[in-house]
Amino acid sequence: MSGNKIGGQKAAAKNLARNPYFYAMIGSEGGRNSTTGGFACDKVGKDGLTGPERARISGAKGGAISRRKKKLV
Repeated sequence: MSGNKIGGQKAAAKNLARNPYFYAMIGSEGGRNSTTGGFACDKVGKDGLTGPERARISGAKGGAISRRKKKLV
């Protein structure tokens, strides 16, 4: 387990000793799971919205939640 730079280097060496393709495998797994959707995507999603439309609605929901306490009169 790495707690500093030396530990990280030891962990990386051990991972590569066990499996020379370790980092390629975990990188490809992340690439397969990525759908490149999100707020920047212009494709219409399952909800019928594009990314910017979804971002505007999400931001409005978050902005409507006040973080200040109600004023006591």
